[in-house]
Amino acid sequence: MARPTMAQDIERRIKELILERRLAPGDALPTETELMDLFESGRVSVREALKSLQAVNVVEIRRGYGTFVGSLSLSPFAEGLAFRAAVRHRQGLPGLAELMKVREALEAGLVGAVVAGVPDEDLDVLHALVATMEEEAGTGRVARATDRAFHLALYASLDNHLLSEVLDAFWAAMDRVREDFDDGHQDPAVTCAQHREIVEAVAAGDGERAVRAMRTHFDGIRTRLAREGSAAYAH
Repeated sequence: MARPTMAQDIERRIKELILERRLAPGDALPTETELMDLFESGRVSVREALKSLQAVNVVEIRRGYGTFVGSLSLSPFAEGLAFRAAVRHRQGLPGLAELMKVREALEAGLVGAVVAGVPDEDLDVLHALVATMEEEAGTGRVARATDRAFHLALYASLDNHLLSEVLDAFWAAMDRVREDFDDGHQDPAVTCAQHREIVEAVAAGDGERAVRAMRTHFDGIRTRLAREGSAAYAH
């Protein structure tokens, strides 16, 4: 295994510094000169480390103002997922199907926890989103944004910010890869029925029914992807 470079070592130490000082997104970091003194390193290595950390949202460099703890968002993770899936898709491999399997495992495993304590206001939001889907179905297609909002709202009661970011990362990655597919074959009536069944199962407090409804929903997506994938590869 290759030894880490000086810049990579400084990256690690900057992360440790953020943890040790309990800094939060937006908090100021030591200046470039202070980091050079602190780590006994040259300016080039410090700048290289900061640029690498900025690329993954760990730090934010504001020209003329200094360096701050970054947003720590998962957008680089989403981009990595998307790129990997896109490369595999272009090679004739099931990149999008792989993403869907991981997301299915995550959502089917979580929906039972939602059943245990979903508040009425969250159910109202979910019912409203299904109603929106049904209105959109009249135009022949349920909007991706509405579908996405439904799945994010479904887990709001878990109050888990990381979960929300991970799920959103999967959606962003899937949207990137889906550009190569024709999604016009989706039956909007089936989409609405599947989402309504999920909500009704959650509202009834029936965990097994909710998991079953979620699995059925993903079965439909899987079938559609297989059909679209076959058509894409045939061309």
